[in-house]
Amino acid sequence: MKIAVLDDWQGVAQANADWDKLRARGELVFFPDAFASDDDAVAKLVGTDIVLAMRERTQFNANLVRRLKGVKMIGTTSARTLSLDMAACVEMGIVVTSTSSGPGTPATAEIALALMLNAMRGLDQAHANMRAGKFQMGVPVGFACTGKTLGLVGVGKIGSLMARYGIALGMKVQAWSQNITDEAARAAGAAKVDKDTLMATSDVISIHYVLSDRSRGMIAAADIARMKPGAILVNTSRGPIVDEAAMLVALRAGKITVGLDVFDKEPLPADHELRCLPNAILTPHLGYCVQEVWENFYPEHVENALAFLDGKPIRVSNPEVLQKR
Repeated sequence: MKIAVLDDWQGVAQANADWDKLRARGELVFFPDAFASDDDAVAKLVGTDIVLAMRERTQFNANLVRRLKGVKMIGTTSARTLSLDMAACVEMGIVVTSTSSGPGTPATAEIALALMLNAMRGLDQAHANMRAGKFQMGVPVGFACTGKTLGLVGVGKIGSLMARYGIALGMKVQAWSQNITDEAARAAGAAKVDKDTLMATSDVISIHYVLSDRSRGMIAAADIARMKPGAILVNTSRGPIVDEAAMLVALRAGKITVGLDVFDKEPLPADHELRCLPNAILTPHLGYCVQEVWENFYPEHVENALAFLDGKPIRVSNPEVLQKR
């Protein structure tokens, strides 16, 4: 019996659950780094019976799932399984389990707020100055939040929290989404506007949207071109929602500033241009990555794996597989 714990990028898995009962049942292997490719994943997971994944860090597309010979269970964290081809798992007879989400929603909203404030006040440069023995020289002159306009792309749970933060800071809040209603905007404390208005009149635009075929590339070149000079674009949702090439054009021209916690490819390649642009404030997809979430995800991973090994699986996302067993 071999159990693989994937994508432990911060090295937090072992400290946040009691793994001893699983160790007693088989070989337990922790993977701190992302797989380079599907081929790499297949090679490293040879002989694995249970895979415990972390959110969408490894993309379990249909091709990969079908190549994972011998895998009997894949554990995911949180209820959504957007990175996993459920139909392929059913086809292969693989049980998929999930965990509850913990406080990932407010944690992600807090990262969005932090990126916005950093971009408005140049805190990253101020910190670098202090580390280098300097003081104010070279730190950009910032802007107060009061009186500025915060534009929200999406007012679901995270977007609604961001609206509350903006209001508390004295900002005018407006919102747009593909399906937004007057009631939803009003409930969030935001004015409903059309997309063009939001892009053209917001001082800060913060994206809070689920990635889907419909939302991929939703913030397109024409939208970025409408942004006010000096406007800030914050993305803590998913990188592909924004046209990266168009965003890079605007960044090179110095027209906008971005605060990004998510990227088209993750981990962000070491040589990616975004790492070199002074008007790009970057964090390594830390949105949900707080201690309280780890204390939720990993113990439930262990519980799910033990229950599966005992023949009594819990938190199963594809119960139809159990009927075939």
